[in-house]
Amino acid sequence: MKIVVAADHGGYELKQKIKAHLADKGVDLVDEGCFSGESVDYPDFANKAVAKIVGGDCQRGVLICGTGIGMSIVANRNMAIRAALCHDVHTARMSREHNDANVLCLGARILSVDDALAMVDTWLETEFSGGRHQRRIEKFSR
Repeated sequence: MKIVVAADHGGYELKQKIKAHLADKGVDLVDEGCFSGESVDYPDFANKAVAKIVGGDCQRGVLICGTGIGMSIVANRNMAIRAALCHDVHTARMSREHNDANVLCLGARILSVDDALAMVDTWLETEFSGGRHQRRIEKFSR
């Protein structure tokens, strides 16, 4: 599985830590920016990541900004994206099990690095349970 990561300036440092963590685990990554802590516009980077998933280059994505809210709003504008703004391991797990989330959104100014890394690991390891949840997803996603 190939993962795309992207962040704005508020999420840049956490993105770097997530990238290093996943690289240590051998995860295939694509970094769509940003590439410094200088102020940027989060929609530009969310859209780049979404394009990688929609285009089939990546199967899932992790988007990070200060709160995760902006990234999740932008990503969810595309019908092929099910972006979940998560705040703990439980919501990360449920976003995969019940919602088949293909994008995890994180708030760098809200989460500790350790919590964020635990959430990413859980999110990547958790499979979609299907069943009744598939029927619901088909009502809003493609």
